[in-house]
Amino acid sequence: MIKKTMQKKIAIINDLSGFGRCSLSVQIPILSAMGIQACPIPTGIFSNHTGYPDYTKKDLTGFMPEYIKKWKDLGLSFDGIYIGYLTSSSQIKIIKEFIKDFSKKDTMVILDPVMGDEGTLYSGYSKNTANALKDLLKYSAIITPNATEACFLSGVLYKEKRSIKEWCEIAEILSSEGPAKCVITGLSMGSMIGNLCYERNGKKARISIVRKKSAGRSRPGTGDVFSGIIAGDALMKKDFLSSIKKASDFVAKCIARSDELNIPVSDGVCFEEFLKIKM
Repeated sequence: MIKKTMQKKIAIINDLSGFGRCSLSVQIPILSAMGIQACPIPTGIFSNHTGYPDYTKKDLTGFMPEYIKKWKDLGLSFDGIYIGYLTSSSQIKIIKEFIKDFSKKDTMVILDPVMGDEGTLYSGYSKNTANALKDLLKYSAIITPNATEACFLSGVLYKEKRSIKEWCEIAEILSSEGPAKCVITGLSMGSMIGNLCYERNGKKARISIVRKKSAGRSRPGTGDVFSGIIAGDALMKKDFLSSIKKASDFVAKCIARSDELNIPVSDGVCFEEFLKIKM
């Protein structure tokens, strides 16, 4: 049995892309910088993310049970469990077993239902996996879908532009399936980008909109940066709305700096220099 420590631990179930800042390659350093031990469970390995013209990948579904069993043998448990990109629908069952075996009484489950954007599924992401993902809502305390993912999970037809009232209704549908906290990210609101914060407390809900002017070109991996910060703050018991503002500000800063440095859009955001440690 591993001795209990005061440092928070989070299991990150997500893919690893060797090039193009996204998924584990951004979330591990961000959570580490927040003082949290980040423990990865790779769902797949990609040479580079799927936004590039070509890539190769290795689905790790068959390896995950053996990998996880070694953790179980060690008697590990986690303060948080983060679920991101899945490479097959078979991983849903593995994840449900993981939650059962590795959760403590107050373990926080955060689901970022990474499946698509702009109304379509990502390249290489099957409809079977997307449908199966809905079953993880009831295990989740927090979810961080973008507009496409929120519509898909709620069964509402995707439209880029909706009223705030309509987005609130979608958030309510999602929350009714389990998660008390939901943030729908990247909403188009005229010249602004909005994040809708929905927090349910019993029969009541607090709803807030965090708006920011676009800081630059849209880039892959920003959702992973955003949800990583949300997950870290959740483990530290930070206020949900404050976390959304913090994550929004950080992503905007990273986007602006990436444009200043002429970083190719496909390479994601250069968050690294904002995590500098004085030696």
